[in-house]
Amino acid sequence: MAKTTEKTKKKEKRNVQSGVAIIQSTFNNTIISLTDEEGKVLGQGSPAMVGFKGARRSTAFAATKAAMDVAERVIKKYGLREVRVFVKGPGSGRNAAVKGLDSAGLRITMLADRTPIPHNGCRPRKTPRK
Repeated sequence: MAKTTEKTKKKEKRNVQSGVAIIQSTFNNTIISLTDEEGKVLGQGSPAMVGFKGARRSTAFAATKAAMDVAERVIKKYGLREVRVFVKGPGSGRNAAVKGLDSAGLRITMLADRTPIPHNGCRPRKTPRK
């Protein structure tokens, strides 16, 4: 068996100036994703990645720390400067994650709430008897 040598393509270092931050905030967790303008994920993080476990993941402080961590990683790797922020969900980490992105050094150019709200879609479940 002859050994073949294949050249691997070297990964180019991308420099991204502006991007999009999507914050998915539930009652139990907060997930932050930073993407470029086309939607390719540059970095993502959650309170569990920073070290919070159990019920402490749902706190606002944990969301702030997670947002700061992912923002610092992406700024260091890609040179991200400004973001448009889209927030989804009813959790307590919504505003705290936005503050974390701001304090990490990202300039927030737009803030939008994309919480999915039903417009009389599915029929709700039957309420239990008391």
